[in-house]
Amino acid sequence: MCQNVNIWISLFDRSHRNIDCNKMNFGLFLNKNAVFTPAFAIIRNASKKAGGSTRNTKNQGRPKHRGWRVQDGHYVSNSTILATQRTPRFHPGLNVGLGRNGTLFAMDHGRVYVTCEQIDPNWDHNWVQRHYAGREGQTIYKKYFNVVPEEQHQRFKLVDEV
Repeated sequence: MCQNVNIWISLFDRSHRNIDCNKMNFGLFLNKNAVFTPAFAIIRNASKKAGGSTRNTKNQGRPKHRGWRVQDGHYVSNSTILATQRTPRFHPGLNVGLGRNGTLFAMDHGRVYVTCEQIDPNWDHNWVQRHYAGREGQTIYKKYFNVVPEEQHQRFKLVDEV
């Protein structure tokens, strides 16, 4: 019992002296028939708010922002991304390349023209079969991105003729 009293008194004793429990009078705090109980209790409160339940957390990644990057009639430089896509919405036309992930990019400087044209897909290709399955007899129109180079000035100086 003397150990419990020393622990309890050390809460109040700032100098942390060794206190002899035989010389102290604990009549105010102790009941002779009862177990030692402190005069106050330490309560630990929550340090954060309780979190509520969440919904719709499955398979929600960051947005990919696919689609048109350059509008019809704009001037672009070499290797500018014109459109990003996951399925074949847009097709490459004049001076436009198709990346491995379906990205359309300019292969030359010039003005962008978007046209709607009939496509003639290669039905033996696996990619065409996967995306155009069941549309063999139909006429399919898709948007084509074209980059038409600007006309150069005709002010060249002839240096040497071979």
